Amino acid sequence: MTRVKRGNVARQRRKKIFKLAKGFRGSHSTLFRTANQQVMKALRNSYRDRKKRKRDFRRLWIARINAAANMHGISYSQLMGKLKKANVDLNRKMLAQLAILDPESFGKVVEVAKQAR
Repeated sequence: MTRVKRGNVARQRRKKIFKLAKGFRGSHSTLFRTANQQVMKALRNSYRDRKKRKRDFRRLWIARINAAANMHGISYSQLMGKLKKANVDLNRKMLAQLAILDPESFGKVVEVAKQAR
């Protein structure tokens, strides 16, 4: 049986892992087995957290809108319901930006919502 030299394939595989592990601390970036485990864990976490980031930002926007709405004497849920009735199509990100950067115009949006039947 002929001898199979796997040097090239194995080296390329390891180089790929070490490239992904660059910047990890200690042996997590220098030893192949630990680097491989840490790369797999990092890829798992990044996949999960890409989904989580969207939830986290939505929660942040809602908290900001709620705080600003309470200053105008209306709760978040009432504000969103009345905005829907008034056909105001502002998403939560834009409402949160208004609440922080331009409280005056946010107040006008709240007035429009309050006047909705």
